[in-house]
Amino acid sequence: MRIGVIGYQGGVAEHVVMLRRAAERLGYSVEVVLVKRPEHLERLDGIVVPGGESTTIGKLMERLGVLEPLREMLEKGLPAMGTCAGAILLSKKVRDRVRGPVAQPLLGVVDAEAVRNYFGRQRESFEIDLEIEGVTGSKPFRGVFIRSPAFSEVWGSAKPIARLPGEGEIVAVKQGATLALAFHPELTGDTRLHEYWLQLVKG
Repeated sequence: MRIGVIGYQGGVAEHVVMLRRAAERLGYSVEVVLVKRPEHLERLDGIVVPGGESTTIGKLMERLGVLEPLREMLEKGLPAMGTCAGAILLSKKVRDRVRGPVAQPLLGVVDAEAVRNYFGRQRESFEIDLEIEGVTGSKPFRGVFIRSPAFSEVWGSAKPIARLPGEGEIVAVKQGATLALAFHPELTGDTRLHEYWLQLVKG
């Protein structure tokens, strides 16, 4: 398999490492490539959109000619994993917790509304154990939330696969072979989510 990672900002190197570890544990042959220009999209079997600042990543993809061809590939079924800002970019609707609706470049393929900075700013970052459908068994998954979004609405073919304990906010959404995650699995050392997604990519 050939897996791309959008390479402008965020946990790019961490995702590359986790994908390689996950592939090794699954016994898959996986080539991981950085995607910064349209030609880097060729022959991809899946794409990871890391965290960072969603407006900046979207504008860079737009300016460098990646946004539109990638959106077309996603609409045709290319599997994706978006984490934090990447989850925002994958969502069809986006609003800010304080400012309300926002206009920003989006890939817009997941049937969900993401709320930016849902839990507050950097100082409100936190970690918490999550139960993720299809991923966690007897051991929960440690969710790392850094200026993270949450999903206020999910419809169509998307479904929630993880909620915040207690409050119940949706923090992970699955639509086909695409995952939109409000948190940062690449920062945990736990490869289970990356393994799960690679299995979805393989089909």
